[in-house]
Amino acid sequence: MTGTVQNTKQKRIVLTGLFSALIFVFTAYIHVPTGSGYTHAGDGLIYLAACMLPTPYAVAAGAVGGALADGLSGYPVWIPATIVIKALTALFFSKNTERIICRRNLLAVIPSLAVCVLGYSAYEAAVIAGGFSIGAVSAALSQFPSYLIQVAASTALFIAAGTAFDKAGIKKKI
Repeated sequence: MTGTVQNTKQKRIVLTGLFSALIFVFTAYIHVPTGSGYTHAGDGLIYLAACMLPTPYAVAAGAVGGALADGLSGYPVWIPATIVIKALTALFFSKNTERIICRRNLLAVIPSLAVCVLGYSAYEAAVIAGGFSIGAVSAALSQFPSYLIQVAASTALFIAAGTAFDKAGIKKKI
């Protein structure tokens, strides 16, 4: 491997670790407990990572940071769902734009919300409640307001950090 390729790969690995740690902190330590889990703004950092890192690295940051948060916050039962949901969340955002905050990345919040709500609701109904039933699905969908708050808080964090990063030209320096 040439020096430049090696340096680029090392930089991406370091940034992936940094984003994983930030996702963990903003999820595990800055959250509000809700029904069967908690609401947080950590997804905003997944959105940001996905706009700044190549897809495999962003997926890894989201999955690792989210899973660590669940495991170390006392919610290990949610780790399998979190790994899949946070990995999928990263796929909606694009690094291939000139700026972090652009129409494409702002619209990516919509499918991210759908994956969050449907993914966690299905997991709660199937695994936590012990099987799909009308009662289990109803109980799982009752968490919808919490998921809306989570995505709104994450979007606010993403827009604030992304706007600051765009003004500072951070994306071009990575």
